[in-house]
Amino acid sequence: MLFASRQGRHFRTPNSFQDTGTSPRRNSVRVAVIWLAPLLFFCTSFAKNRAAFPQTKTPSSQTASPLNTVLNQMDAAAAQFRSAEADFTWDQYQRVVNETDTQKGKIYFRRTGKGETQMAVDIQSPDQKYVLFTNGKMSVYQPKIGQVNEYDTGKNRAELESFLLLGFGSRGHDLEQQFDANFAGNELVDGVQTAKLELSPKSPKVKNMFDKIVIWVDAARGVSLKQQFFEPSGDYRICHYTNIKLNSKIPEDVFKLRTAGHVKTVRGS
Repeated sequence: MLFASRQGRHFRTPNSFQDTGTSPRRNSVRVAVIWLAPLLFFCTSFAKNRAAFPQTKTPSSQTASPLNTVLNQMDAAAAQFRSAEADFTWDQYQRVVNETDTQKGKIYFRRTGKGETQMAVDIQSPDQKYVLFTNGKMSVYQPKIGQVNEYDTGKNRAELESFLLLGFGSRGHDLEQQFDANFAGNELVDGVQTAKLELSPKSPKVKNMFDKIVIWVDAARGVSLKQQFFEPSGDYRICHYTNIKLNSKIPEDVFKLRTAGHVKTVRGS
């Protein structure tokens, strides 16, 4: 999720991947979250095992509420999810310098036969980068400097995966385990009627990074077309997804890190 080229509160120079002042154990999760924040609403490892989070029955007086209607639609879409791909635009606004940095590219997700959700990101501009997330490990390849940074979330995998509860392939009612959710009305996004949901993180650790998250959901498809992440500093990021394809066949090599020439590998803790 490090898609801003300038330094900010949670961002460092992209080529360094350093976060001074952060303990080694927290660093792997922090770096992963910085890379994955625009992607949070696309996949979830929680959706791979619905039995782990049995759906609680909603009182009949609440079943027809707008929020529950949206969450029920997302639940239904999650049961059919196998893969997703889309074009993206990520805009990072930094209040201190009053500037916005933008990255564009393509993103892919698939759920394997073993229930694992894999993610691949091809950032095409302004600088080419590849991000791969599988088996709790994140790899970031930067062709410009010939370097691959690898991060194994290890014991912190559950903490990271709590961020991956949302979006393509996720159950709507799982949102309520990690967020206080509020239905904020319906809005058009790219000509599609979406449900606007405001999410306030329950975890203090998450709240330190994002005090509020807003998502615009095409609930019928279980697709989040747009998200906005508000940071305590006043910075925010907007993630916009277009040309979304669900359950189409994605080539196997998309989920392999394709490097060229001499590449240096740096492993983070």
